[in-house]
Amino acid sequence: MTFASDPATVLPSLALLSHRVRVLPMDAASLVKMPENTILFLDARDDLATAKTLCRLIHASGLSTPIVLVLTEGGFTVVNSQWGIADVVVTTASPAEVEGRLRLVSERGNAPAAAPAGAASDDGTTVEDGQIRSGDLIVDTNGYTASLHGRPIDLAYKEFELLKYLVQHPGRVFTRAQLLQEVWGYDYYGGTRTVDVHIRRLRAKLGGEYEHLIGTVRNVGYRFDPPENDRGTAAAKQAAQSASSRAGSIDAGDTPDLNAAA
Repeated sequence: MTFASDPATVLPSLALLSHRVRVLPMDAASLVKMPENTILFLDARDDLATAKTLCRLIHASGLSTPIVLVLTEGGFTVVNSQWGIADVVVTTASPAEVEGRLRLVSERGNAPAAAPAGAASDDGTTVEDGQIRSGDLIVDTNGYTASLHGRPIDLAYKEFELLKYLVQHPGRVFTRAQLLQEVWGYDYYGGTRTVDVHIRRLRAKLGGEYEHLIGTVRNVGYRFDPPENDRGTAAAKQAAQSASSRAGSIDAGDTPDLNAAA
């Protein structure tokens, strides 16, 4: 799918391979024209907003067509797993790379590479049945609710969307412009000040004890800082106390006889 007047310029390497290629315009009407057993190359070089909308529309319509985004280098700054794509490829990719990506996509379908449901990442964040858990914070992407220590957090829709997006990418720093694009969308004309206002509201609703979960990176933007593992912290404290006790025992009763040693 492309808006380009010359479709051959979208991914030139594709013409050098032995695959049958059909060109369709980038609109919803084209979805019913796609034959079965198709891999869709979606031209996102110049219009990321339309490409993202089409990706969501394809999934909403129940189609299982694997999507490969054709991007320029700059497009990588905004694309993520939420687009529901199978793979990405730069417009200048070689024939060997395009063939390799086609082969991999045909084998795994439209499922992006991701951690298994319920698996814990290095930062302790887990995703299972639509629930993102990070310490005592739970974000339910199905029910559009969030809770902390089992107590619900009263969030407006955009506050929830902002929290969800940050929690889905723990430790990653996002600029205000990136958050504005991903949470509010490309058709939003408000300024980045909107992000600051919603961050302030989120912190207030998390409470003074947990407002630090949303960190500020000076002159850059914001990130989600996962809460410490309570059990790990407790174990570390216990180990430190045990070491201190052993040291005290040595000082009190096991001081070596320096004279004898001499």
